[in-house]
Amino acid sequence: MRPALALPVLAALLLAQPAAAQVAAPDSGDTGWMIACALLLLLAALPGLMLRHAGLANVRHGLAAMAQTLVAGATILLGWGLAGYSLAYAPGSDWLGGGSNLLLANLAPLRDGLTVPESAFVLFQMGFAVLAGAIAVGAIAGRTRLGWVAAFAPLWLLLVFAPITHWMWGGGWLAQLGAMDFAGGLVVHVLAGFSALALALVAGRPRDAQGGGHAHILAIAGGALFWVGYAGAVGGWALGATDDAATAILNLFFAACAASLGWALVDRLLGAHASATGLLSGAIAGLAAISASAALVGTGGAMLIGLAAAIIARIGAGFASAWINDPAHIFAVHGLGGATGALLLPLFVLPLLGGVGFDAGITATASLLAQAIGLVVIALWALVGTAIAALIVSILVPLRATPQAEADGPDAVEHGQQGWDFR
Repeated sequence: MRPALALPVLAALLLAQPAAAQVAAPDSGDTGWMIACALLLLLAALPGLMLRHAGLANVRHGLAAMAQTLVAGATILLGWGLAGYSLAYAPGSDWLGGGSNLLLANLAPLRDGLTVPESAFVLFQMGFAVLAGAIAVGAIAGRTRLGWVAAFAPLWLLLVFAPITHWMWGGGWLAQLGAMDFAGGLVVHVLAGFSALALALVAGRPRDAQGGGHAHILAIAGGALFWVGYAGAVGGWALGATDDAATAILNLFFAACAASLGWALVDRLLGAHASATGLLSGAIAGLAAISASAALVGTGGAMLIGLAAAIIARIGAGFASAWINDPAHIFAVHGLGGATGALLLPLFVLPLLGGVGFDAGITATASLLAQAIGLVVIALWALVGTAIAALIVSILVPLRATPQAEADGPDAVEHGQQGWDFR
């Protein structure tokens, strides 16, 4: 039987507990599970998103798109170890963590309130940071300089990702308000989606008229890797090898499958082909939506959340394509998909609809208000913070290449290579 839902349920798990409540040593099964889930997350973030972004880019941008995703992930990973984890999770204020874990100093043999060592928790959370950053830069894949991405990503981590993570998962003010996010609907997908929107607006459209999507097979393979790898996110946030972990993974697949078919259905209703890449975009919109509530809703609720997210994301992608260049539909798939799931959580968590229910004294109306506030705050912070970080870095490192370099393609200009050799 799953536990009843408490108002900041995840934050409560992460706050310090009395010493008597700790177990004597880490549980090897839970520790192994957390490490495995962290590796699944990194599989989704690096090979998964690298392939997806490359396949949806221009033929002369494929290698650059992969390199930019890799560099963003690498610099965020280093920034997480230097200061990101401490700012997100070390004891501090309601707004930001403290400095006690800078350079991962003072990690506890056992994370307070959990059955795993703090190092395993750091590794798992690092996967979310890398994933969110790799999603965001996909909106400008191939349109920016590699050096700009290398400078932007760690600044974005410290200015945008770490504070939002602290507010929701580190016991900060949004968690205390009652906003809920089981496994990243808000902290990863809404944050990354609206960050991608800001980047697309700052970077502008490509100077050439050639379209993207040169290797749809790569995009589908990368999307499938992302889908399966993301099971590590929802399974790992159960914080152990438990029934909640299995339930969350089941609901992830139910939501993603329903969303995949829903996206294709909307394609047909709009008179378009049911594209193969659209099937994967729908699935990713579904997993973005179910992330906020994966262990908290029933099977039917998961399917309906995924279907609703696919419909909204598909329609949103059509509107967004008219005013931003976002070949992977990151804003629509992740931003709108995650937002849909976060707002539907208070409805589908009700026992009448198969959810785990609220604790006594908590109402669906109060929870919906908290979710709406969390959504608006995170979306605005992601938009403004990302734009500020992008403009700061642009003062030091030019964001766009020269017109001639863009015409020649960043694969050849920056890397001296090409993605495909047709000799």
